[in-house]
Amino acid sequence: MNWISSSIKWIMLVSGALTCTMAYAALAPQEALRSTFGETLEGPVADIVVRNWGVLITLIGAMLIYGAFNAAVRPLVLVVAGLSKLAFIGLILAHGSRYLGQQAGIAIAVDVVMVALFACYLVSARAQR
Repeated sequence: MNWISSSIKWIMLVSGALTCTMAYAALAPQEALRSTFGETLEGPVADIVVRNWGVLITLIGAMLIYGAFNAAVRPLVLVVAGLSKLAFIGLILAHGSRYLGQQAGIAIAVDVVMVALFACYLVSARAQR
């Protein structure tokens, strides 16, 4: 776990950059839904909700990038980002394998790795205090 502590800045930068790619959902909500889930939602409310979802996920990514450079906020940023990613993972898995064949399956795999790295860092940082 020592390598995680020494690499947390880069882990957060890469995680943040990957998470920020969901800005795509704010710009092209129907295309983002189709590529992520293989389905779309119709109507103006769907566009609002999906765009908002994209913005919120992008903000989590921006927080990760900010936390990479500001050690004082890292624990809070990692907890919030980790909980957000766990919620997404749980919601997708609640539907069984329905979305795992889409990009959502790739996102879950990447998010699981991120959450594990975040948790290892948090446990290590707490043990060092």
